[in-house]
Amino acid sequence: MPFWQRVLGLRPPGPVITIRRHAVVTRIAHWVNALCILILLMSGLQIFNAHPALYVGKSSDFDHPVLALTSWEGPDGLRGFTWIGQHRIDTTGLLGVSDVDGVATPRGFPAWATLPGPQWLAMGRLWHFAAAWLFAVNGILFALWAIGRGHFRHDLLPTRADFKALPHTFVEHLKLRFPEGDAARHYNSLQKLSYVLVIFGLGPLVLLTGLTMSPTMDAAFPQLLWLFGGRQTARTIHFLCAFSFFGFFLIHIVMVVLSGAWNNLKSMITGRYVIGDCHGD
Repeated sequence: MPFWQRVLGLRPPGPVITIRRHAVVTRIAHWVNALCILILLMSGLQIFNAHPALYVGKSSDFDHPVLALTSWEGPDGLRGFTWIGQHRIDTTGLLGVSDVDGVATPRGFPAWATLPGPQWLAMGRLWHFAAAWLFAVNGILFALWAIGRGHFRHDLLPTRADFKALPHTFVEHLKLRFPEGDAARHYNSLQKLSYVLVIFGLGPLVLLTGLTMSPTMDAAFPQLLWLFGGRQTARTIHFLCAFSFFGFFLIHIVMVVLSGAWNNLKSMITGRYVIGDCHGD
């Protein structure tokens, strides 16, 4: 099939069959997660803007941040800078300083990237906590369902054969060659490994580091502070996990588009997916 036809997800040439690719529970959990991740990221950036710097340890070392978004009044006006350790990058207009009603204003992340748009820490926290609980409950329910129905064991858990096929699958994806026919019925090795790392790695880590930043949770479970080496370290790990989710989200969208946008989108809405029938006449 020509590349442009595959990207659009058009009907493949020759005999085709329609398979049931995603169960109802999978589809609901997918869209709830997508909404939660978007709200969590944007509201999290709103919270981060209240103090746009990250540290390692139990307390804030203002002179030695791991990351900081700052502003400085120079000869040509207000400039925004991103500090990564001791390295400074001019990010005026995007990070550190952004345009607010035509005026250069100190601001970590710009208003279009935060929820709500204006500087509103209290509302950002409300959005963040609400989405976090929904994200956690949705993830736990899906995990229980996936384990109970055998979906995790049969469809998501990587096998020894998957690990052996991983280098080949990775190269095929780089060449934009995706599974077709019977091979498209199941998750490939790269998908399985990615989903397992996100569901059982990033998910619990971002949840635990989020809880560690809560004084109430620290009082009830002081082991959290010991586990992550302090509240500021937990905040930094939480921030890195959030952008890892964002990176996964972007890669996921790109792969969905390149491997057949309409076919993939339809399968996650209706559950039905069209593949070529290699056994057809």
